[in-house]
This record gives sequence, C-alpha cells and structure tokens, in this order.
Amino acid sequence: MELDLNKIREEINATDKEIVELFKQRMNLAASVAEYKKQHNLPVLDAARERALLAKIADMAGEEFEKYALILYHTMMDVSKSYQHTKLTPESQMYNGIQASLDRTQKVFPKKAKVACQGVEGAYSQIAAGRFFELPAINYYPSFDAVFSAIERGECRYGVLPIENSTAGSVKKVYELMIRHNFNIVKSLRLKIDHNLLVRRGVKLESIKEIVSHEQAINQCSGFLGMLEGVKITVCENTAVAAKMVAQSERDDIAALSSRDCAELYGLENIAPAVQDMGNNYTRFICISKEPEIYPGADKCSIMLVTANRPGMLYNVLSCFNALGINMTKLESTPIPERDFESMFYFDFSVSVYSDDLKQLLCELEARSERFRFLGAYSEIL
Repeated sequence: MELDLNKIREEINATDKEIVELFKQRMNLAASVAEYKKQHNLPVLDAARERALLAKIADMAGEEFEKYALILYHTMMDVSKSYQHTKLTPESQMYNGIQASLDRTQKVFPKKAKVACQGVEGAYSQIAAGRFFELPAINYYPSFDAVFSAIERGECRYGVLPIENSTAGSVKKVYELMIRHNFNIVKSLRLKIDHNLLVRRGVKLESIKEIVSHEQAINQCSGFLGMLEGVKITVCENTAVAAKMVAQSERDDIAALSSRDCAELYGLENIAPAVQDMGNNYTRFICISKEPEIYPGADKCSIMLVTANRPGMLYNVLSCFNALGINMTKLESTPIPERDFESMFYFDFSVSVYSDDLKQLLCELEARSERFRFLGAYSEIL
C-alpha cells in the first residue's frame, strides 16, 4: 500500500499537540513538586529518583527506542529542574549585584587609563592595551602573577592578560592564577599574532644556534622550529623580552621569535616573517579590573565554579546551559592546589547582561555549585 505523506504529517501534528499538552501538564506538576520541596527544605536534584525513572523509561520504550527515549527524558528532566529552580530561587543576589554594577559603571569605556602589562615595551600585551585604550599609561611587571597583584593593590586600574591562543590553546598559567586572585573581566579582544624571527643586523639564518621566546610563541611556531636542525630553543618570560635580549647580546648566533613592532623598537632585522604554524593565528586577551565594571552592550560572561566531587555533578551544571539554550563558548578545568584531584571549572558563554536567562542561569548555578564566582559581563573587540 502506497503511503500518503500528507496524512502521516497530519497524524504527527495531532500527536505533537497531545505531547505539548502533556508536557505542559508535566511542567505544572514539576512546579507543585518545587513548592513541596520549598516547604520541606529539599534540594531540586533527587538523583536516586532520576536513576529509577530512567530505568523505567528504558524498559517501557523497548529495545528499538530505548536510547532515543533516554535522550528525550534526560532533556525533559533538565528543563524540569531548571523550571523548579525558578520557583525555589526567584531572586539571585549575584544577579542583583550585576545590575547594580551596570548602573554604577559609566556608559562609555574610558579612552585612557593606567594599565598593567607583563613584559617590556613591545610585548603583545602592550599592543593589546593599545587596542583597548586610545591612551594607555602602561606599567610593566615581570610576571602574570605580578599583574594580578598590581590590580588588587590598586597600583593600576586595569590589567591586560593573554588567556588563549587559536593555535596553542589556553595560557594555563593565567587560569591557575585566576583561582588565587580577585578580579573582574571588563573587556576582551582577539589580536592577530604574527611571530617573526628577529636577529641583529647582518646575522644569517644558517648561523643561528639558539632561539629565545615565550613558551606560547614557541608552541605556535613548532613547524618552523622543527625544520631547524641543531638549534637550541630557550623559553623566556615574554616575546618582547626575547627581542630585547637579542638586541643587547653581542652574539651573532642568537634570534628571537617576536613581533614586527619589536624589530623596529629594538633595531633588529626580520629574517623570517610570520613563521607561526597557522596564518589565522589569534590570541585572546582580557582586560581586568579590581572593582566590577559592566558596560552597556555586554553580551559575554565568565564564571568559575567548583562542583561537589560526585559522579554526574559536572553534567548537572552543563545541563543548565542546555535547558536555557545558552551558548557555552569555553570550558577550562584547572586543578585546585589544596585539593587532590579536584578542579575549578572556568566557563565563557554568550548571553546579554540584560537577559532573564542570565538571571535564571546564575540562580541555578549558585544552587548546584560548591563554590561559585562571577568574573564579569563584557563585550569582545574583534
């Protein structure tokens, strides 16, 4: 018998109507469950009941549809828990603090400010600072840790730090320091990075026996460096520091991986331009402050949190983003020094600071986390 597609679609539409009505009925019952839990001071998550329900659903669905039914009910339980959280925790003190910061912050990002950067003149952080501000007054510090500390002490209003690269990945040291320091992200940007082989005037490529640079730059140029036989690779604290070292050295067998700006700044010759592995090489920088500053149009947020060390707790957090349809753009885990085999999780996600979804997400994450920090709502310069 020939199938009638229109008739099949009519039956699907009728079935969908029934499913939606049953879904609404289930969500109303979930609200009643939330009210009971509120009265009896019970948590939203009942892991034992969830396991039992999923096992029953798998049996009812049968072998052919078991895995599809489990996907459906995992999602349904996630949105149910999300809805229950709105009933149990309608107010978020953290979200109220965000709104207060938005009200306090001036409406236009400042054109000039005192800024802390790691390294020396010519560092990529300095170039990034020039993108954030028209007239930055830059103080240089020897390490990322010192930049965080300068912000906490109030020596500079802002700090600029690299956080990830499109080729070499995250700057692990910065993520590790985020656990120890208090700060707020106020802006971010993506900076195109070109690494160049810089030498003293007259030095030839074939005479080079040592190349110095920052670890990230070395990682980003691994293909080029791998073609150089017998060349020692030395890590230093900054690409600009590497260029300065070469300029001050009297050796004719040493080179630096650094920026074009540093070639001009330190009187060096660029004998191999743009030697990074990928032409599309970008580093993302964040601009941090001591006090929270949230400027109009902020549509990115960053948080750090610790979950209870039990199976399924990270999934429990991730399900919040899925239930609310919020796009998570970054997830990074960093070991907590004082706790064996436990991690702090760093999240970037896209959501307007004015969105009710942000308010609900923060309510849920606060309830589901052991420790929770909101790091900032901001916009990114592309």
